[in-house]
Amino acid sequence: MSQRALGAIGAALALSLALSSCGLLRDLTDAEDEPPPQENSEQAQEDPAPELPYTRQGRMFVEDGNDVAFEVVINALESNGEYMMIDVTHNILEPLPGTVTSTVAPIRMVDPLSGEVLRVLNNEEHGENYGTYFEEGDPFLPTHEGLPLPMRRYFPAPSEDVQTLTFTGSGLGYVPGIPITHVDEFTQAPEPNVYDHIDPHTWEQGELPEEIFYPEDVPEPGLDVAPYRQSMESFVDSPTASTTRSGDQETIALHSDNMFEVDEADPTDEAAETIRRTAASLRENLAQGTEITVIGHTDSTGSHSHNQTLSQERAQAARELIEEELGEGFTFATEGRGADELLAQEGEDDDEEARARNRRVEFFYEVPMEATDSQDTEGLEAAQRHVADPAPYFEEMDVHTTVSHNDIDLNVYPLVRDGAYLFQVVGFQNATLSDLEADLEGDEARLPGSPAQYAEGTMGGFRLEEADSGLIRYVIRISTGEEEYEDFADEIHTLSPGEEYLALAVFPAPAAEVTEMTLYAGAFGEIPRIPIQ
Repeated sequence: MSQRALGAIGAALALSLALSSCGLLRDLTDAEDEPPPQENSEQAQEDPAPELPYTRQGRMFVEDGNDVAFEVVINALESNGEYMMIDVTHNILEPLPGTVTSTVAPIRMVDPLSGEVLRVLNNEEHGENYGTYFEEGDPFLPTHEGLPLPMRRYFPAPSEDVQTLTFTGSGLGYVPGIPITHVDEFTQAPEPNVYDHIDPHTWEQGELPEEIFYPEDVPEPGLDVAPYRQSMESFVDSPTASTTRSGDQETIALHSDNMFEVDEADPTDEAAETIRRTAASLRENLAQGTEITVIGHTDSTGSHSHNQTLSQERAQAARELIEEELGEGFTFATEGRGADELLAQEGEDDDEEARARNRRVEFFYEVPMEATDSQDTEGLEAAQRHVADPAPYFEEMDVHTTVSHNDIDLNVYPLVRDGAYLFQVVGFQNATLSDLEADLEGDEARLPGSPAQYAEGTMGGFRLEEADSGLIRYVIRISTGEEEYEDFADEIHTLSPGEEYLALAVFPAPAAEVTEMTLYAGAFGEIPRIPIQ
């Protein structure tokens, strides 16, 4: 059998694994490195952010339980106005266990102010990522213990006014405050020497030098990068209203039970106050001349024609109230959608709450993409924007608290405020002596009537609550296409004994004066007073 079949194959490890979301390891040496010591995280936060390179360590998660400690060093992040290039070095810190299949969170570069998510560009000719390769069109790279693996990948360029981005993925938690260098041309990569030492046909190696360099596939100008620019969708909920924000689109949903009597379209006395607060939010959020679409929804009780008529009449009644309150300067449209767009699944144990969730009147509009912090205190709390400065780079944090469920310990780290978002890192740790599947779905702590799309996956049941206001902030979703989304929360599967597997969940940020939150961590239950850094 060939050495390639016998060895474990490296798929652009850690970072490269994350960039292609999965791959194989290949062990070509027997050298071992000890992980470097970690700095005190609190002291690192107090000091000015250092210049690149930035370093993060974690465990490479693999499906069969064979995993290793690894390190990613971020050397440079350059933008030429059309594309952005990340240059990293990957180091394996433990002996490779053999042939394994690795699955890790995909790499994303995030603008924490605008909520734009940049994904790695793919060469459509052969279906693999642009950047470093060993065999063009093949995702696998030879990987060596104790020998640094240089790696480049390409993204769409951010806006010119963006100075730093946040790196997420690859089981490293996340890295904020990565500075962007704006260049006319990317820094030239070293001349490849890999073929002088490793045969590309047999993958047999000779004596390896101290550094190995690979060729790279650089994207040609003029690529369509729109599919690789994505936006984050946030959802903030209160007993009166909820707000969904995705890119430049925003929807305020008022719960109909607070606005109308059962099966009626005449607003109640309480509706006037709710509309007044909604108008205050709209004045702050919108530019003059914006079109506001008022949309009525019902639950699935009743016939289609009845629901359609009721939803249209309620939308018209809400429009008349908001138009009177706002005055001139905006245009309006109304729609009735009956029970065609249910948010919560009806017919389950929480049927009553689900139907109440589905009965709503929405105000849909486009907002400027500029990141602005809400100053108004008269509007709906759920519709306020809270935007801080981007977080600076810092070393790893200390665990805040640990909770357990079914032989799995959950290490909970402090929340970090980064722009308009909160980044929550947790560590899953197997407390047994054998491999363990992290089956954490079936959130007993899920709120009755919660929107179905926010309660799926390992961390999909996670949510944050403000103690004073009672506002609920759900895990961010990323819009990946027409009506297609993925949670901005990592998945965890097989856990090896004793090792910690870092995972990330992202939430919309609260007001600046909020310094701690309650985390509802799915099957792990309620964890109060998580501090915000």
